[in-house]
Amino acid sequence: MSAALTLAAPEHLDRLLPLVTAFHTEEGIVMSDEARHAGLAPLLDGIPHGCAYLIGPPRAPIGYIVITFGWSIEFGGLDAILDELYIRPGVRGRGIATEALLTLPNALATGGLKAIHLEVDHDNTAAIALYRRAGFEPRERYMFMSRKL
Repeated sequence: MSAALTLAAPEHLDRLLPLVTAFHTEEGIVMSDEARHAGLAPLLDGIPHGCAYLIGPPRAPIGYIVITFGWSIEFGGLDAILDELYIRPGVRGRGIATEALLTLPNALATGGLKAIHLEVDHDNTAAIALYRRAGFEPRERYMFMSRKL
C-alpha cells in the first residue's frame, strides 16, 4: 500500500471529512460536524495558513495529514505544525505513516519551510516511536501550551 501524498482540494472534502471524524472520535475530540467542516474546508480552498494532504489514492484515501503554517525567528523563517495525522485502523502497522512523514518534508521544503513541529501525548509510545523514526526529536526544555480564545 502506498503512502503517496496528494494535496487536498475542495473536491476531496467528502472523502476527507469521514477520516477527520474518525480521527476525532478515536482521540475524543468533541465538535459538531459544522465546526469540523468550517475548520477543514478553508484549507482545501487554498488559504495560506495551512494545507491538508490525502494519504494513498485520492479516490479512496487511507489517511490524511493536516499542516498549519507559522513563522519562527528561532528556526529562521516559515515553520509548520503537524496538526493532525490519521491512518485508517485496518492499514496501520504497515509503515504508511512513516513513509508519509518522510515524504512530507520534501513536499514542504520547496515552499521554504524551515521546521515542522508536533505535539504528542507523553503516554503514546507508539506515536512517539513513529515520530522518532521520521526524524522528530523532543525538545526537552519545552512544553507545548495552548489558550483558547
